[in-house]
Amino acid sequence: MPATSLDQLVSLCKRRGFIFPGSELYGGLANTWDYGPLGVELKNRIKKNWWKTFVRGREDMVGLDASILMNRKVWEASGHVGSFADPLVDCKKCKQRFRGDKLLEEKLGVEAVAVLKLAQIQPMLMAEKIPCPACKKIDWTEAKTFNLMFKTHQGVVEDEGTLVYLRPETAQGIFVNFKNIVDTMRMRLPFGVGQIGKAFRNEITPGNFTFRTREFEQMEIEYFIEPGTAGQYFDHWKQDVWNWYVGLGIDPIRLRVREHEKDELSHYSSRTIDIEYNFPWGFGELFGLANRGDFDLTQHQTFSGQDLHYTDPDDPKKKFLPHVIEPSFGCDRTVLTLLLEAYTEEQVNDDTRIVMKFHPSIAPIDLAILPLSKKENLIAKAQELYKKLIHETDLSIDFDVTGSIGKRYRRQDEIGTPKCITVDFGTLGEDEKQGEKDTVTIRDRDTLKQNRMSMKEVLETLKANR
Repeated sequence: MPATSLDQLVSLCKRRGFIFPGSELYGGLANTWDYGPLGVELKNRIKKNWWKTFVRGREDMVGLDASILMNRKVWEASGHVGSFADPLVDCKKCKQRFRGDKLLEEKLGVEAVAVLKLAQIQPMLMAEKIPCPACKKIDWTEAKTFNLMFKTHQGVVEDEGTLVYLRPETAQGIFVNFKNIVDTMRMRLPFGVGQIGKAFRNEITPGNFTFRTREFEQMEIEYFIEPGTAGQYFDHWKQDVWNWYVGLGIDPIRLRVREHEKDELSHYSSRTIDIEYNFPWGFGELFGLANRGDFDLTQHQTFSGQDLHYTDPDDPKKKFLPHVIEPSFGCDRTVLTLLLEAYTEEQVNDDTRIVMKFHPSIAPIDLAILPLSKKENLIAKAQELYKKLIHETDLSIDFDVTGSIGKRYRRQDEIGTPKCITVDFGTLGEDEKQGEKDTVTIRDRDTLKQNRMSMKEVLETLKANR
């Protein structure tokens, strides 16, 4: 059972080195987060698993790493300069500013708010008697739009000619490189391009830990297809993504698919679904799948003046702008979801054990080696095993001698280490009651079962499971 409150998880993340508040030494910076030593391992393993599954593991996929700063015309073509905005309302009493749609969502739900027009937001806030989160008064201005892109300047002179934007999504880097990828990699339809990278949105009301932040990471795919074939590929991607999330350990009972209503669709999409997770505050978007049609390639062809038509290798007379299916994963939201899903509290011998039950493929630490005590001969034997495993495997291994063996087990439980190896006096051949010489105890994180085996068997078992 996942964490029942966000506070439980936030506390563990800080205590065990998963996620820290950003700039904490200087009092912090609102809604920024730093992934600590364990958090970055978890995040990197999730990204590696994603890349292996959706890019390297498929013959119809290639990868890309596009730049964050792009020509300003890219965002004019994509529509971000003109229409990438949130509806804002100001509290007339305390003058603080909030996203009106988010205030309404908390009371009415996403579906009800999605169909509202800009002019309807303020009257609805008043009719529902929704108070200001800061001063609790109910007196709102009319909603106005606010562009979400971060602005900066390229070069030493700050004027309109040097204005550039931090990218609000990774997708456009794929679209502007479409022709390059087709030409250099000789790609045949259908094919996709995968990318993992940072994006930036000047959200007015970020929150819920790392769920909505201004700086975030996306794992995104643009899958290019022939016009008229979207249906089969849309359903194919929906099922593959669902299976991936469930395969990483997310209980399907906490997932759902939500189809976007017509009034809710983005201007470029003819169909969009979200896979949502039941977070402690309710269902929220984890993944989005959209049929973007040929909108993006058409826009970039028009604005750039370059021919982006695809030519069928088997029929040079057959030229067309491909359509696009877009599977878009929130990397940080995936990390948050898997942290929540892993968090478990259970009773063991009249005591509460906190354990992070990560899927073994994404656990930050694969294995911990624990000498039974700080006796020099035990530590030396444990270090011998540690060095051998480091040299002969690609496992992430923790070596821990601080505290009692019970406390060290609990620490490994809280960071989600699947297996612990204890080196004791039986390992040295000094105590037959503890085991035969050159044998160790392997403890399983989830079952708490302990098995005795030789160090040779340990090595063979760990290699076989990689």
